Amino acid sequence: MKRERLAILGASGSIGASTLDVVSRHPERFEVVALTAQRRWEVLLEACRRFHPRWVVLGEADAAGALREALRREGMATEVREGPSAFAEVARHPEVDTVVAAIVGAAGLPPAWAAACAGKKILLANKEALVLAGGLFMEAVAKHGARLLPLDSEHNAIFQALPPDYDRNRPDDFGVRRLVLTASGGPFRERPLETFPDITPQEACAHPNWSMGRKISVDSATMMNKGLEVIEAYWLFGLPPSRIEVVIHPQSVVHSLVEYRDGSLLAQLGTPDMRTPIAHALGFPRRLEAGVKPLDLVRLGRLEFARPDVRRFPCLRLAYEALREGGSAPAALNAANEVAVAAFLQGRLRFDRIPAVIEATLAQLPRRELDTLEAVLEFDRLARDRAERVLGREGA
Repeated sequence: MKRERLAILGASGSIGASTLDVVSRHPERFEVVALTAQRRWEVLLEACRRFHPRWVVLGEADAAGALREALRREGMATEVREGPSAFAEVARHPEVDTVVAAIVGAAGLPPAWAAACAGKKILLANKEALVLAGGLFMEAVAKHGARLLPLDSEHNAIFQALPPDYDRNRPDDFGVRRLVLTASGGPFRERPLETFPDITPQEACAHPNWSMGRKISVDSATMMNKGLEVIEAYWLFGLPPSRIEVVIHPQSVVHSLVEYRDGSLLAQLGTPDMRTPIAHALGFPRRLEAGVKPLDLVRLGRLEFARPDVRRFPCLRLAYEALREGGSAPAALNAANEVAVAAFLQGRLRFDRIPAVIEATLAQLPRRELDTLEAVLEFDRLARDRAERVLGREGA
Protein backbone atom coordinates (compact mmCIF):
# COMPACT_ATOMS: atom_id res chain seq x y z
CA MET A 1 0.00 0.00 0.00
CA LYS A 2 1.33 3.41 -0.97
CA ARG A 3 1.88 5.60 2.07
CA GLU A 4 0.05 8.92 2.38
CA ARG A 5 2.54 11.78 2.18
CA LEU A 6 2.01 14.47 4.83
CA ALA A 7 3.03 18.10 5.20
CA ILE A 8 2.47 19.27 8.77
CA LEU A 9 2.23 23.06 8.96
CA GLY A 10 2.80 24.30 12.49
CA ALA A 11 4.63 21.14 13.52
CA SER A 12 6.17 22.69 16.65
CA GLY A 13 2.79 23.38 18.28
CA SER A 14 0.49 21.12 20.25
CA ILE A 15 -1.49 20.00 17.17
CA GLY A 16 1.73 19.22 15.35
CA ALA A 17 3.06 17.19 18.25
CA SER A 18 -0.19 15.24 18.55
CA THR A 19 -0.24 14.60 14.80
CA LEU A 20 3.30 13.24 14.87
CA ASP A 21 2.39 11.00 17.78
CA VAL A 22 -0.53 9.49 15.85
CA VAL A 23 1.54 9.15 12.68
CA SER A 24 4.31 7.36 14.57
CA ARG A 25 1.82 4.61 15.42
CA HIS A 26 1.12 3.93 11.74
CA PRO A 27 4.42 4.03 9.83
CA GLU A 28 2.99 1.71 7.18
CA ARG A 29 0.26 4.26 6.31
CA PHE A 30 1.92 7.67 6.55
CA GLU A 31 5.13 9.35 5.44
CA VAL A 32 6.08 12.77 6.79
CA VAL A 33 7.60 14.69 3.88
CA ALA A 34 7.47 18.27 5.19
CA LEU A 35 7.41 20.05 8.54
CA THR A 36 7.10 23.77 9.24
CA ALA A 37 7.45 26.10 12.22
CA GLN A 38 8.04 29.78 12.75
CA ARG A 39 11.14 29.68 14.94
CA ARG A 40 11.34 26.58 17.19
CA TRP A 41 14.03 24.81 15.20
CA GLU A 42 15.05 22.52 18.07
CA VAL A 43 11.61 20.89 17.97
CA LEU A 44 11.93 20.33 14.23
CA LEU A 45 15.42 18.87 14.68
CA GLU A 46 14.05 16.19 16.99
CA ALA A 47 11.24 15.49 14.52
CA CYS A 48 13.79 15.19 11.71
CA ARG A 49 15.64 12.55 13.71
CA ARG A 50 12.44 10.52 14.04
CA PHE A 51 10.71 11.04 10.67
CA HIS A 52 13.42 12.12 8.18
CA PRO A 53 11.25 14.54 6.15
CA ARG A 54 12.39 15.76 2.77
CA TRP A 55 11.86 19.43 3.70
CA VAL A 56 11.57 21.58 6.78
CA VAL A 57 10.55 25.22 6.62
CA LEU A 58 11.15 27.93 9.22
CA GLY A 59 9.69 31.40 9.10
CA GLU A 60 12.74 33.09 10.61
CA ALA A 61 16.08 33.09 8.81
CA ASP A 62 18.18 32.78 11.98
CA ALA A 63 16.24 29.71 13.07
CA ALA A 64 16.57 28.19 9.60
CA GLY A 65 20.33 28.73 9.68
CA ALA A 66 20.64 27.09 13.09
CA LEU A 67 18.66 24.05 11.96
CA ARG A 68 20.57 23.79 8.70
CA GLU A 69 23.85 23.67 10.62
CA ALA A 70 22.52 21.13 13.14
CA LEU A 71 21.31 18.83 10.35
CA ARG A 72 24.67 19.14 8.58
CA ARG A 73 26.52 18.12 11.75
CA GLU A 74 24.32 15.05 12.13
CA GLY A 75 24.64 14.06 8.48
CA MET A 76 20.92 14.35 7.67
CA ALA A 77 19.84 15.18 4.13
CA THR A 78 16.67 17.11 4.97
CA GLU A 79 16.47 20.36 3.00
CA VAL A 80 15.83 23.54 5.00
CA ARG A 81 13.80 26.35 3.47
CA GLU A 82 12.87 29.67 5.01
CA GLY A 83 10.36 32.49 4.78
CA PRO A 84 6.56 32.70 4.52
CA SER A 85 6.46 31.86 0.80
CA ALA A 86 8.15 28.52 1.48
CA PHE A 87 5.19 27.47 3.67
CA ALA A 88 2.91 27.77 0.64
CA GLU A 89 5.45 26.03 -1.59
CA VAL A 90 5.45 22.84 0.45
CA ALA A 91 1.68 23.01 0.94
CA ARG A 92 1.12 22.90 -2.83
CA HIS A 93 4.04 20.59 -3.72
CA PRO A 94 3.03 17.65 -5.96
CA GLU A 95 4.82 15.20 -3.65
CA VAL A 96 2.46 16.13 -0.79
CA ASP A 97 -0.90 14.34 -0.59
CA THR A 98 -2.28 15.72 2.68
CA VAL A 99 -1.70 19.02 4.45
CA VAL A 100 -2.23 19.34 8.21
CA ALA A 101 -2.98 23.07 8.50
CA ALA A 102 -2.12 23.85 12.14
CA ILE A 103 -0.41 27.25 11.97
CA VAL A 104 -1.96 29.55 14.58
CA GLY A 105 -3.60 32.78 13.49
CA ALA A 106 -3.96 34.64 10.20
CA ALA A 107 -0.45 33.54 9.18
CA GLY A 108 -1.94 30.13 8.45
CA LEU A 109 -4.25 31.39 5.70
CA PRO A 110 -1.83 31.66 2.73
CA PRO A 111 -0.42 28.10 2.98
CA ALA A 112 -3.89 26.65 3.62
CA TRP A 113 -5.11 28.57 0.56
CA ALA A 114 -2.21 27.17 -1.48
CA ALA A 115 -3.17 23.65 -0.43
CA ALA A 116 -6.81 24.25 -1.39
CA CYS A 117 -5.86 25.63 -4.81
CA ALA A 118 -3.61 22.60 -5.36
CA GLY A 119 -6.50 20.23 -4.65
CA LYS A 120 -4.96 18.68 -1.55
CA LYS A 121 -6.62 16.81 1.26
CA ILE A 122 -6.60 19.41 4.05
CA LEU A 123 -6.87 18.59 7.75
CA LEU A 124 -7.87 22.01 9.02
CA ALA A 125 -6.92 23.15 12.52
CA ASN A 126 -6.32 26.76 11.46
CA LYS A 127 -9.80 28.20 12.02
CA GLU A 128 -8.61 31.66 10.95
CA ALA A 129 -8.54 30.50 7.30
CA LEU A 130 -12.32 30.36 7.43
CA VAL A 131 -12.78 33.35 9.75
CA LEU A 132 -10.85 35.63 7.40
CA ALA A 133 -11.81 34.18 4.03
CA GLY A 134 -14.60 31.66 4.56
CA GLY A 135 -16.50 32.14 1.31
CA LEU A 136 -13.37 32.41 -0.81
CA PHE A 137 -11.77 29.41 0.89
CA MET A 138 -14.78 27.15 0.45
CA GLU A 139 -15.04 28.21 -3.20
CA ALA A 140 -11.38 27.33 -3.73
CA VAL A 141 -11.89 23.91 -2.10
CA ALA A 142 -14.84 23.18 -4.42
CA LYS A 143 -13.24 24.62 -7.56
CA HIS A 144 -9.98 22.71 -7.25
CA GLY A 145 -11.35 19.43 -5.90
CA ALA A 146 -9.66 19.69 -2.51
CA ARG A 147 -11.02 17.71 0.42
CA LEU A 148 -11.53 19.50 3.72
CA LEU A 149 -11.68 17.62 7.04
CA PRO A 150 -11.96 19.53 10.35
CA LEU A 151 -9.38 18.91 13.08
CA ASP A 152 -10.79 21.17 15.81
CA SER A 153 -12.36 18.79 18.32
CA GLU A 154 -15.72 20.57 18.13
CA HIS A 155 -16.02 20.61 14.35
CA ASN A 156 -14.66 17.10 14.03
CA ALA A 157 -17.33 15.99 16.53
CA ILE A 158 -20.05 17.63 14.42
CA PHE A 159 -18.60 16.04 11.28
CA GLN A 160 -18.82 12.64 12.97
CA ALA A 161 -22.45 13.25 14.01
CA LEU A 162 -23.62 14.28 10.53
CA PRO A 163 -24.62 11.85 7.75
CA PRO A 164 -21.70 10.74 5.54
CA ASP A 165 -23.27 12.40 2.49
CA TYR A 166 -24.08 15.67 4.23
CA ASP A 167 -24.08 18.70 1.92
CA ARG A 168 -23.42 22.08 3.56
CA ASN A 169 -25.47 23.75 0.83
CA ARG A 170 -28.60 21.76 1.76
CA PRO A 171 -28.63 21.29 5.57
CA ASP A 172 -32.43 21.21 5.75
CA ASP A 173 -32.54 18.27 3.34
CA PHE A 174 -30.74 16.24 6.02
CA GLY A 175 -33.07 17.25 8.83
CA VAL A 176 -30.48 19.23 10.77
CA ARG A 177 -32.12 21.65 13.21
CA ARG A 178 -29.07 23.14 15.00
CA LEU A 179 -25.45 22.64 15.93
CA VAL A 180 -24.29 22.83 19.53
CA LEU A 181 -20.65 23.67 20.19
CA THR A 182 -19.41 22.84 23.68
CA ALA A 183 -16.95 25.00 25.60
CA SER A 184 -15.14 24.23 28.83
CA GLY A 185 -15.52 27.83 30.04
CA GLY A 186 -11.76 28.01 30.50
CA PRO A 187 -10.03 28.81 33.78
CA PHE A 188 -12.28 31.77 34.70
CA ARG A 189 -15.84 30.49 34.30
CA GLU A 190 -16.44 30.89 38.06
CA ARG A 191 -13.90 33.58 38.93
CA PRO A 192 -15.44 36.79 40.33
CA LEU A 193 -15.75 39.40 37.59
CA GLU A 194 -14.31 42.13 39.79
CA THR A 195 -10.96 40.27 39.82
CA PHE A 196 -10.62 40.11 36.01
CA PRO A 197 -8.34 43.20 35.87
CA ASP A 198 -5.81 41.25 37.97
CA ILE A 199 -5.63 38.17 35.73
CA THR A 200 -2.08 37.34 34.66
CA PRO A 201 -0.89 35.66 31.45
CA GLN A 202 0.21 32.66 33.49
CA GLU A 203 -3.30 32.26 34.90
CA ALA A 204 -4.94 32.72 31.51
CA CYS A 205 -2.73 30.07 29.92
CA ALA A 206 -3.52 27.45 32.57
CA HIS A 207 -6.39 25.67 30.81
CA PRO A 208 -8.14 23.14 33.06
CA ASN A 209 -8.64 20.40 30.43
CA TRP A 210 -6.53 20.92 27.30
CA SER A 211 -2.84 21.45 26.62
CA MET A 212 -2.62 24.30 24.10
CA GLY A 213 -0.40 27.15 22.99
CA ARG A 214 -0.43 30.50 24.77
CA LYS A 215 -2.50 32.42 22.22
CA ILE A 216 -5.20 29.76 21.96
CA SER A 217 -5.25 29.38 25.74
CA VAL A 218 -6.00 33.09 26.16
CA ASP A 219 -8.69 32.82 23.47
CA SER A 220 -10.22 29.98 25.46
CA ALA A 221 -10.14 32.09 28.63
CA THR A 222 -12.01 34.94 26.88
CA MET A 223 -14.15 32.48 24.85
CA MET A 224 -13.06 34.21 21.65
CA ASN A 225 -11.86 30.77 20.61
CA LYS A 226 -15.46 29.58 20.73
CA GLY A 227 -16.61 32.65 18.85
CA LEU A 228 -14.14 31.92 16.07
CA GLU A 229 -15.36 28.32 16.06
CA VAL A 230 -18.94 29.52 15.54
CA ILE A 231 -17.77 31.37 12.44
CA GLU A 232 -15.83 28.30 11.30
CA ALA A 233 -18.90 26.08 11.81
CA TYR A 234 -20.98 28.47 9.70
CA TRP A 235 -18.66 27.96 6.74
CA LEU A 236 -18.09 24.25 7.25
CA PHE A 237 -21.68 23.17 7.77
CA GLY A 238 -23.88 25.88 6.21
CA LEU A 239 -26.25 26.70 9.08
CA PRO A 240 -27.07 30.35 9.95
CA PRO A 241 -25.79 31.88 13.21
CA SER A 242 -29.23 31.50 14.81
CA ARG A 243 -28.88 27.73 14.51
CA ILE A 244 -25.35 27.47 15.92
CA GLU A 245 -25.35 27.51 19.72
CA VAL A 246 -22.68 27.40 22.41
CA VAL A 247 -23.02 25.70 25.78
CA ILE A 248 -20.58 25.54 28.69
CA HIS A 249 -19.53 21.96 29.45
CA PRO A 250 -16.78 21.95 32.10
CA GLN A 251 -15.79 18.29 31.69
CA SER A 252 -14.86 18.69 27.97
CA VAL A 253 -16.09 15.14 27.32
CA VAL A 254 -18.98 15.93 24.96
CA HIS A 255 -17.10 17.61 22.14
CA SER A 256 -20.17 18.92 20.29
CA LEU A 257 -23.65 17.87 19.19
CA VAL A 258 -26.04 17.90 16.25
CA GLU A 259 -29.80 18.20 16.80
CA TYR A 260 -32.13 16.82 14.14
CA ARG A 261 -35.68 17.68 13.18
CA ASP A 262 -37.03 14.48 14.75
CA GLY A 263 -35.71 15.46 18.19
CA SER A 264 -32.57 13.31 18.07
CA LEU A 265 -29.46 14.90 19.55
CA LEU A 266 -26.26 13.13 18.47
CA ALA A 267 -23.06 13.78 20.39
CA GLN A 268 -19.45 12.68 20.06
CA LEU A 269 -17.82 11.89 23.42
CA GLY A 270 -14.26 11.09 24.34
CA THR A 271 -11.34 11.80 26.63
CA PRO A 272 -10.10 15.39 26.07
CA ASP A 273 -7.18 14.55 23.77
CA MET A 274 -6.53 16.09 20.36
CA ARG A 275 -5.17 12.80 19.08
CA THR A 276 -8.76 11.55 18.72
CA PRO A 277 -9.94 14.07 16.08
CA ILE A 278 -6.52 13.95 14.42
CA ALA A 279 -6.64 10.15 14.10
CA HIS A 280 -10.23 10.35 12.85
CA ALA A 281 -9.34 12.83 10.11
CA LEU A 282 -6.12 11.04 9.14
CA GLY A 283 -7.83 7.68 8.81
CA PHE A 284 -11.26 8.76 7.56
CA PRO A 285 -13.44 6.86 6.77
CA ARG A 286 -11.61 4.18 8.78
CA ARG A 287 -10.69 4.42 12.46
CA LEU A 288 -7.08 4.43 13.61
CA GLU A 289 -5.44 3.68 16.95
CA ALA A 290 -4.59 7.04 18.50
CA GLY A 291 -3.06 6.11 21.86
CA VAL A 292 -5.91 7.85 23.70
CA LYS A 293 -7.01 6.61 27.11
CA PRO A 294 -10.58 5.21 26.98
CA LEU A 295 -13.31 7.30 28.56
CA ASP A 296 -14.61 5.79 31.81
CA LEU A 297 -18.21 7.03 32.04
CA VAL A 298 -18.81 5.44 35.43
CA ARG A 299 -15.79 7.13 36.94
CA LEU A 300 -16.75 10.41 35.26
CA GLY A 301 -20.10 10.24 36.99
CA ARG A 302 -21.86 13.24 35.52
CA LEU A 303 -21.96 15.71 32.64
CA GLU A 304 -22.81 19.36 33.27
CA PHE A 305 -24.05 22.03 30.87
CA ALA A 306 -24.82 25.74 31.22
CA ARG A 307 -25.45 28.75 29.02
CA PRO A 308 -22.49 31.12 28.59
CA ASP A 309 -22.70 34.47 30.37
CA VAL A 310 -22.01 37.21 27.82
CA ARG A 311 -21.09 39.63 30.63
CA ARG A 312 -18.27 37.29 31.56
CA PHE A 313 -17.45 36.44 27.94
CA PRO A 314 -18.21 39.50 25.76
CA CYS A 315 -15.88 38.18 23.04
CA LEU A 316 -18.46 35.52 22.24
CA ARG A 317 -21.07 38.22 21.62
CA LEU A 318 -18.65 40.15 19.41
CA ALA A 319 -17.99 37.06 17.30
CA TYR A 320 -21.69 36.44 16.70
CA GLU A 321 -22.17 40.10 15.78
CA ALA A 322 -19.27 39.97 13.31
CA LEU A 323 -20.63 36.81 11.70
CA ARG A 324 -24.09 38.35 11.29
CA GLU A 325 -22.59 41.52 9.83
CA GLY A 326 -20.51 39.52 7.36
CA GLY A 327 -18.12 40.94 4.80
CA SER A 328 -14.88 42.09 6.39
CA ALA A 329 -16.21 42.08 9.98
CA PRO A 330 -14.93 38.60 10.92
CA ALA A 331 -11.48 39.47 9.54
CA ALA A 332 -11.46 42.66 11.61
CA LEU A 333 -12.54 40.70 14.66
CA ASN A 334 -9.68 38.23 14.26
CA ALA A 335 -7.02 40.87 13.59
CA ALA A 336 -8.04 42.96 16.60
CA ASN A 337 -8.11 39.88 18.79
CA GLU A 338 -4.62 38.78 17.75
CA VAL A 339 -3.26 42.26 18.49
CA ALA A 340 -5.03 42.49 21.85
CA VAL A 341 -4.01 38.99 22.98
CA ALA A 342 -0.38 39.63 22.04
CA ALA A 343 -0.46 42.86 24.04
CA PHE A 344 -1.91 41.04 27.04
CA LEU A 345 0.75 38.33 26.88
CA GLN A 346 3.41 41.06 26.69
CA GLY A 347 2.01 42.86 29.73
CA ARG A 348 0.79 45.89 27.73
CA LEU A 349 -2.95 45.32 28.21
CA ARG A 350 -5.15 44.11 31.05
CA PHE A 351 -7.08 40.91 30.48
CA ASP A 352 -10.45 42.59 31.01
CA ARG A 353 -9.66 45.18 28.31
CA ILE A 354 -9.16 42.67 25.50
CA PRO A 355 -12.85 42.85 24.45
CA ALA A 356 -12.77 46.67 24.57
CA VAL A 357 -9.89 46.83 22.07
CA ILE A 358 -11.70 44.42 19.75
CA GLU A 359 -15.02 46.27 19.94
CA ALA A 360 -13.43 49.68 19.35
CA THR A 361 -11.51 48.35 16.35
CA LEU A 362 -14.66 46.87 14.83
CA ALA A 363 -16.50 50.16 15.30
CA GLN A 364 -13.78 52.10 13.46
CA LEU A 365 -13.53 49.84 10.39
CA PRO A 366 -16.30 50.15 7.79
CA ARG A 367 -17.62 46.90 6.36
CA ARG A 368 -16.12 45.82 3.03
CA GLU A 369 -16.57 42.93 0.64
CA LEU A 370 -13.31 40.98 0.34
CA ASP A 371 -13.43 39.13 -2.97
CA THR A 372 -9.78 38.11 -3.42
CA LEU A 373 -7.11 36.64 -1.19
CA GLU A 374 -5.01 39.76 -1.71
CA ALA A 375 -7.91 41.93 -0.50
CA VAL A 376 -8.28 39.74 2.60
CA LEU A 377 -4.58 40.00 3.47
CA GLU A 378 -4.50 43.75 2.85
CA PHE A 379 -7.55 44.28 5.05
CA ASP A 380 -5.96 42.12 7.75
CA ARG A 381 -2.94 44.45 7.75
CA LEU A 382 -5.22 47.50 7.90
CA ALA A 383 -7.23 46.04 10.80
CA ARG A 384 -4.07 45.23 12.74
CA ASP A 385 -2.81 48.76 12.29
CA ARG A 386 -6.12 50.15 13.50
CA ALA A 387 -6.11 47.81 16.50
CA GLU A 388 -2.60 48.96 17.41
CA ARG A 389 -3.84 52.57 17.37
CA VAL A 390 -6.72 51.64 19.62
CA LEU A 391 -4.31 49.82 21.89
CA GLY A 392 -2.10 52.89 22.04
CA ARG A 393 -5.01 54.87 23.44
CA GLU A 394 -6.09 52.02 25.71
CA GLY A 395 -2.76 51.39 27.42
CA ALA A 396 -2.15 48.78 30.08
